[in-house]
Parts: sequence; C-alpha cells; structure tokens
Amino acid sequence: MTLMQPWLDSYSADHQHPINRLLHWICVPLIVWCAIAMMWTIPVPPMVGRPGFWAVAALVLAFAWYWKQSHRLGAALLIALALLCVLTEFGYRQLGPHTLLLTAIGVFVVAWIGQFVGHAIEGRRPSFLTDLAYLLVGPAWLMDKLLRRAGI
Repeated sequence: MTLMQPWLDSYSADHQHPINRLLHWICVPLIVWCAIAMMWTIPVPPMVGRPGFWAVAALVLAFAWYWKQSHRLGAALLIALALLCVLTEFGYRQLGPHTLLLTAIGVFVVAWIGQFVGHAIEGRRPSFLTDLAYLLVGPAWLMDKLLRRAGI
C-alpha cells in the first residue's frame, strides 16, 4: 500500500455518483491544464529563465509530493504533466501569452462550475474544502483509475 491510498480512498468516497465522476474526468484535466497555462504566462526575468519557468517550478514541487506518495502514480503523472507542458508551450507560441491567459481563465471558470455541479448532484462538498491537498489528489485519483484500467 502506498501513502497515497488513504487519500485516494477518501477522495473516492466523495465521488460516487456517475455524473459527478464523469464531470471530474472532464474537468480535472482541464483545471490542471489551466493552472499550468496561467502560470506559464507569468513574466519571467530573462536572467532567471524563460516563459513557463514558474509553471515548471510548481510542477516540480507537485511531482515531489506525488513521488513521495506513490512512485507508480508519480511517474505516470510526470508523463501526463510533461505532455500538458508541451501542449501549453505550443499554445503559448501560437496564441501568445495574453490570449493563452484569457483562454485558460475562461476554461478554468467553466471547469470549476462543472466540478461544483457534479458535487451538487453528488450531494457532497468538494474534498478540497476539508484539505487543500485534495487539489493534488484529484489528478492522482484519475491517473490511478486510468492505470488500473490499463492493468498497470
């Protein structure tokens, strides 16, 4: 058993309704991408790094937490987060920072509304209202389900 299992079990208990689960499959990845994209647009002094520096710094911290909890989930999430970074860099180059930021904010708001609709249907408060660490558990919960379906 990993250190992550109690987190996943608790999160799962708050996400039993099929519609809430479906909304989480859609909204959680969108929210993760939006967080990355919004941080990607934070200006970076040239002597410190390049665009995306703050997002990558935050993701390194998130990865360290995931890795400590579960190497299996940490490795899988590292791949997924790296792919989201590649997607974000592409968006940054194609749209520019301002349009990327506005797009991410718009999607972020809609995705969070979707999350709250799911929890209203579920009849339970979102897990992160009890502990902000659940903001990191959501993506891990989805990845765990994905890996189990793939037999990994």
